[in-house]
Amino acid sequence: MESSWLSIIPFLVVIPVAIYTKQVLPALFLGLLVGSYLIDPTVLGGIQTMFVYVVQALIDENNIKIIVFLYAFSGLVGMIKMTGGIRGFVEKAAERIQTRKQALLLTYVSTIGTFSAPTFRFVTIAPIMRALLKKVKMTTEELGFIIETTATPVIVLIPVATAFVGYMVSIIQIATENEGIEIDPYSLFIQSIPFNFFAIVTIVLGIYLSFFHHAKTKSDAPMQIDEQEVEDEEEDWHDCHPVVAKDLPIKPLNLLVPLILVIGLTLFLTWWDGYEKGVGPFEAFIRANVLDAMVIALLITTLVSIFFYLIQRFKLVNLIDSFIQGGNDLMSVILLLSIVWGLSSITDDLGFSGFVTAHTGWIPQMFIAPLIFLFGAAVSYFIGSAWGTWGILMPLGVALATTGDVSLPLVIGAVFASGSFGAFASPLSDDTNTIAKILGLSVIEYAKYKLKPALIAAGITTVLYTIVTFIL
Repeated sequence: MESSWLSIIPFLVVIPVAIYTKQVLPALFLGLLVGSYLIDPTVLGGIQTMFVYVVQALIDENNIKIIVFLYAFSGLVGMIKMTGGIRGFVEKAAERIQTRKQALLLTYVSTIGTFSAPTFRFVTIAPIMRALLKKVKMTTEELGFIIETTATPVIVLIPVATAFVGYMVSIIQIATENEGIEIDPYSLFIQSIPFNFFAIVTIVLGIYLSFFHHAKTKSDAPMQIDEQEVEDEEEDWHDCHPVVAKDLPIKPLNLLVPLILVIGLTLFLTWWDGYEKGVGPFEAFIRANVLDAMVIALLITTLVSIFFYLIQRFKLVNLIDSFIQGGNDLMSVILLLSIVWGLSSITDDLGFSGFVTAHTGWIPQMFIAPLIFLFGAAVSYFIGSAWGTWGILMPLGVALATTGDVSLPLVIGAVFASGSFGAFASPLSDDTNTIAKILGLSVIEYAKYKLKPALIAAGITTVLYTIVTFIL
């Protein structure tokens, strides 16, 4: 179908259901089911159509690579946790940090080695900061805010070796293919990074709070733990998360070795893949198949790490169990991806691209990027999921950019920025709940504390999109 209003029905189902239920996965599944029945409106036809679209998405070569990467990455983190890598890093760092400045510098410097995923950042840094709360001399809410500004806002700007890259490139690929645009999705992702204004503004706010602002009074937000007890008893922070529990070994190298290996191998294999194509050093990184390099680097790192842990007399059965358990923790994300892939293909076949082209020409060019950001920010706040927001809005964003002749990297950056807002500010997001749990804060009160600076950052972001659209 070239153009059909039916193509927007799945999205009209997904967005309100996700907001109402606060659950992304069921909403996307319902949208996929509705779209399938629109294509084949028979009793069994819709179910069969849904099955075919999901299977086609799963057997795609690049999609399989993304699934392997996500599962193996989460499995590697599972082994790092079990072998005491995270607890060892936290223990050694907490022993050496004596001042507020040292603690804050550690928060930023450690991003170099723990940027792979937000939760990974939180479980390596937040327990250290909680143990040092008295020395840091800032409110717990401020501390949580600063830690969060070095998590998702930073990770979405990093183009290699993160749990986000594969997914972000994948949804760009889906959206551009639906529009018939022949372009390397990874290259487009790289170009969009400078336009994720919300992430950039939030990082700047975090730096300001860290080094140029000091709270004069302590927040009265309720705590879920007795903070005085935490200050008096150093060992209490071991209960803030299972990965730093006292029954785990203290082996910081079990964290550092795999991280150095996976980052180093990813960079080397990316360069090598491009170098074999006969181009210069810089262009080699641009011409390389980055997804292949990331997957291979991760698989090599996993095998070497298993051998490294076996030398330390960790049992193979325990390593395998922790790898599988870690990988299984990401199955919900893999399921989400499968549904997003299927839903995108169905709406494309229903004529979504043609419908957007035919009915959105009235939107002024300079408002497309800011409107996409504001709409996406609202959706992501109410559903609490950056990945869900990106999956829902990327096809719309790319279609609007094509129709309105707006810079693709700019609009893609706006879509990613909108999801980043929800991950950072929403009380439903994993980021908010994880950091609140580790630091002992009330989730709702902590989310309220973050909302004001997040809205300020969103306001600045909206203005920037308007200005940049006008310039470009």
